[in-house]
Amino acid sequence: MARARKTITPDPYAKPIAKPLPPSKSLPGKLKQFQAPTRADFDLVSPYGAAGDQPKAIEELTEGFKNGEQFQTLLGVTGSGKTFTMANVIKNVGKPTLILTHNKTLAAQLYQEFKSFFPNNAVEYFVSYYDYFQPEAYIPHTDTFIEKDASINDEIDKLRLRATANLLTRRDVIIVASVSCIYGLGSPSEYFDLMVRIKKGDIYDRDKILRDLVHIQYSRNDFSLDRGTFRVRGDVIEVHPSYDEDGLRIELFGDEVDRLYRFNIVTGEVIKEVEELTIAPAKHFVTKEENRAGMLQRIQLELTDRLAELDKEGKVLESARLSSRTRYDMEMLRETGMCNGIENYSRIIEDRAPGTRPFTLIDYFGDDWLLMIDESHVSIPQVGGMAEGDKSRKTTLVQYGFRLPCALDNRPMNFAEFEYMYPKQVLFVSATPGDYELKKTNGVVTEQINRPTGLLDPKIELFPIQGQMDVLLYRIEEVVKNGDRVLVTTLTKKMAQDLTEFFIEANIRAKYLHSDIKTLERHELIRGLRSGEFDVLVGINLLREGLDLPEVSMVAILDADKEGFLRNYRSLIQTMGRASRNVNGTVLLFADNMTESLQKAIDETNRRRTLQEEFNAEHHITPKSVTRKIEEDLRIVDPLEDELGDRNSEFGIDDESSWSEATGSSDDTPDFTPGIRPMEPLQPSSRRKTKDERRKKAAAPGAHPDKPSKASESKLADLERQMKEAAARLDFEEAARIRDIIRSIAD
Repeated sequence: MARARKTITPDPYAKPIAKPLPPSKSLPGKLKQFQAPTRADFDLVSPYGAAGDQPKAIEELTEGFKNGEQFQTLLGVTGSGKTFTMANVIKNVGKPTLILTHNKTLAAQLYQEFKSFFPNNAVEYFVSYYDYFQPEAYIPHTDTFIEKDASINDEIDKLRLRATANLLTRRDVIIVASVSCIYGLGSPSEYFDLMVRIKKGDIYDRDKILRDLVHIQYSRNDFSLDRGTFRVRGDVIEVHPSYDEDGLRIELFGDEVDRLYRFNIVTGEVIKEVEELTIAPAKHFVTKEENRAGMLQRIQLELTDRLAELDKEGKVLESARLSSRTRYDMEMLRETGMCNGIENYSRIIEDRAPGTRPFTLIDYFGDDWLLMIDESHVSIPQVGGMAEGDKSRKTTLVQYGFRLPCALDNRPMNFAEFEYMYPKQVLFVSATPGDYELKKTNGVVTEQINRPTGLLDPKIELFPIQGQMDVLLYRIEEVVKNGDRVLVTTLTKKMAQDLTEFFIEANIRAKYLHSDIKTLERHELIRGLRSGEFDVLVGINLLREGLDLPEVSMVAILDADKEGFLRNYRSLIQTMGRASRNVNGTVLLFADNMTESLQKAIDETNRRRTLQEEFNAEHHITPKSVTRKIEEDLRIVDPLEDELGDRNSEFGIDDESSWSEATGSSDDTPDFTPGIRPMEPLQPSSRRKTKDERRKKAAAPGAHPDKPSKASESKLADLERQMKEAAARLDFEEAARIRDIIRSIAD
């Protein structure tokens, strides 16, 4: 009997929606140069001068850019002062500068450092402004649609707006950014054209000024002058820009501008009188009102074409869904100028051609600027990976009728487009430059090997795997006796946990750190290691870039001969570098075979160490360990901690385990999810007391289920104040931690 043949038909939803355009044709539009390309005057302030290899590196990089080299690479070892070298290059080149790094925490650290180097210039911080972001998505196999949900951090939003406003109005600007800089912003041309410019002595109609402010998204509030609002008192108009701490006061005499002031928002005290004011829009996405009718027509045309395609393919459900959702959005846009998910219509709003990318922060720089990519071996691959995840998610939404095809053009830059936007001067900065950077510079790098402190790269000791635990225990005891700390790296999470248990059983104070540990708890672990709460930290891949641990004098790398991502040349060098801030720095490598990566890492470390010893002998330098204060603000003492015994019943928490659940300490938070903007926050645990449990607690004598006590209200207000203060000083991890405590209490 012949077997029936199975006919496999192509997936009707797998058809590509649109072909990608080459970078030269995907530009959103021709932009003007907003500021004349004059030399920017950067005032570098530092209590110390260049030392070690810094003078040579600064001179080489500066000369390279002056001689017309587009790409250069700074190979700076850990602790060699790469940031100070970068600051000097910025001063010498004299151009607006974008410093790109791969995560928000490192960006905040760099921002603070450059802010101290350039206190008289505009140093800005540009990262994702989402505390929490759940993108719109559809899962076909379960027929699940997930609505967009987001929480915007007001403080970061202000910093982002200040960054773009400064870019369009001055040249001496340094912006430290995460990968958020390749995501869509409003058109810089419209943003620039819509700025309200007022000069002393000019004639302005008061009502026109008010209409202009409303048009650029400012709202009138005569009682409270909050950020992004203005108030009017007779002929006096006061504005609180969305991007500034100070207020702006416009005093009119009839229709003539009599005086212009900057003033303190809280006290009302005049800071200084100025001759001219420029007020930038309160939001990045602003459109001219006269363009609204044309925008709605273009949406209708795209909707008609897309519905015809779906009807032709017999997709009745998708057609009805798309028609209903889009017509609702059009009605909202017609009546209010806004709708939920308006960014999905950005290509139509900006009247761009299909396939073109949106405007980004990079477009605000114009043609004459300097790009520095910090930790380039990590940052560049991250830029390349953002577009694909976003495209996959949105393609599904378009195919199943949740969005018009124009939603695909609200996307981050792809890597080819990012490369196309390179300025005439690009500096890659890394202790271990990747193949991409070396290819761009034809293998030529500027080395910064010798540290100002005279510290040497760590000594390397190689041991066989058999008997490694005996060696490790003995060496850990020696290090701990000297008052230093130890890092141990493994290959798997389970191995890290098992090894930690083994150390604890051997009376060694140890903890483990891996991706299952929440972001805030990671900072507490690092602080605990530095402060001496425990002596050994066991990890996998988190003990690398950006960790400044002067107390660590020994790093042990288990299974060092297992070739792969965790044990390739760059990973080994970066991990070894954690011991380079201590004068007794030592690395223990446990391996039975000498792999190519292992040999290369050992040879490179020994080469650097030889150069450093020769340099120290020539300049009579005695190496000294780095000393750095342990930041107390990485972790605060919970103001409720000392009252938990009295307040647990009030908050519906029975014991320590319940408190742990309520504050979300058992949740898993991934570092990165493809297609989601950077900085996923920590979410409170879904485990909450049931209504019956809370009602039972509330039924206790003196309890008021619907009315919290004045003491608890006071504590919540105090927590909220601390959360805002932490956000204001850019300690967003601490702000998120306090936010989670507030949420757990409120629930």
